[in-house]
Amino acid sequence: MTATATAPTAGPATAGAGPLRIGPHEVRTPVVLAPMAGITGEAYRTLCREQMEAAGGEGVFVSEMVTSRALVERTPESLRLVRHGPGVALRSTQLYGVEPRTVGAAVRVLVEEDLADHVDLNFGCPVAKVTRRGGGAALPWKSSLFASVVREAVRAAEPAGVPVTVKMRVGVDAEHHTYLDAGRAAEGEGAAAVALHARTAEQYYSGTADWSRIARLKEAVTSVPVLGNGDVWSGEDAVRMVAETGCDGVVVGRGCLGRPWLFADLAAAFAGRPERVRPSLGEVAAMLHRHAVLLAEEFGTAEAPDEDRACRDIRKHVAWYLKGFPVGSSLRQRLALVPTLDALAEVLAELDADAPWPGDDAEGPRGRTAATKRVALPEGWLDSRELTGSAARMVADAEASVSGG
Repeated sequence: MTATATAPTAGPATAGAGPLRIGPHEVRTPVVLAPMAGITGEAYRTLCREQMEAAGGEGVFVSEMVTSRALVERTPESLRLVRHGPGVALRSTQLYGVEPRTVGAAVRVLVEEDLADHVDLNFGCPVAKVTRRGGGAALPWKSSLFASVVREAVRAAEPAGVPVTVKMRVGVDAEHHTYLDAGRAAEGEGAAAVALHARTAEQYYSGTADWSRIARLKEAVTSVPVLGNGDVWSGEDAVRMVAETGCDGVVVGRGCLGRPWLFADLAAAFAGRPERVRPSLGEVAAMLHRHAVLLAEEFGTAEAPDEDRACRDIRKHVAWYLKGFPVGSSLRQRLALVPTLDALAEVLAELDADAPWPGDDAEGPRGRTAATKRVALPEGWLDSRELTGSAARMVADAEASVSGG
């Protein structure tokens, strides 16, 4: 499926942003694929990149989050996660860490071994196993620690000319906002861009993203691009976010789950063109199967693909791909149990290939929409914005062991 499989909308979108510059790199379309654990491996990045390029666009496609300590210790899974396919013009990798020297060491691995052209730092993850150790969306509350992590990463990347960017949330919760201070600090420490998911960690993925926060960050950070993230479900949403907030581009996460062709829509929307991809069920099935083939090669090799792992991994994508289409529960269950790529193809062949795009039923929110969650934090974390006492000791020990990628 390519961007030629399109249908016109009621009227043309109006593009509101030009090319996106991240350090020395410039991309035609101001769109970034958000890092998503278990989703944005090389297989899915390939599908999204192909769709955007087929529509004449060019974006940034960031890897899954990689733990700094795991990369420093060169665990097999961390090395798999930072692998980019041949011919990728801008290899973007996201790192997570809480200890500045470890983050700096991980960046040096990436740049000295020529594994990345762009490094993104994760300060937005709301997951308990990350925030409980002071990482992700919890870390910017400790303002000096945040600045130190960014500073060490920038210093490590600077000799190779590799830009470092920051992705963050509004704050921990409604009483503890950090995004304006963190944005200014990141800018001051040499970050090449800052991206804001316009929710707090407590909001997780619930409710509606507050785009006004993106506008405020754009007013506060003036020398580097500001990117907006949250509730971009369509090309029209992306253009509207830029128009309403003045941000320099958008970061797209859950909106592309099960529909990599969203990146063709985004390329067209920012170019001011009206076409949008509206695939038939047969075209969606072909994309799903190709996704599984690419996963088998990602988990193994092109010569020795790991079909078993690919067939297990593709299960979580099935409902996203089939959202809104008339596919019965029995067939969906069989798709979730296929052991081989050939078996997957056989079940997909039973779908009504001519079934048209279901319209609104396939549009809008997808992925996690859980209610607000109390943020798991180290004991006493919110008592002070400075890193002292047990919190300092905890950060020093936080990456003493490796839990994988």
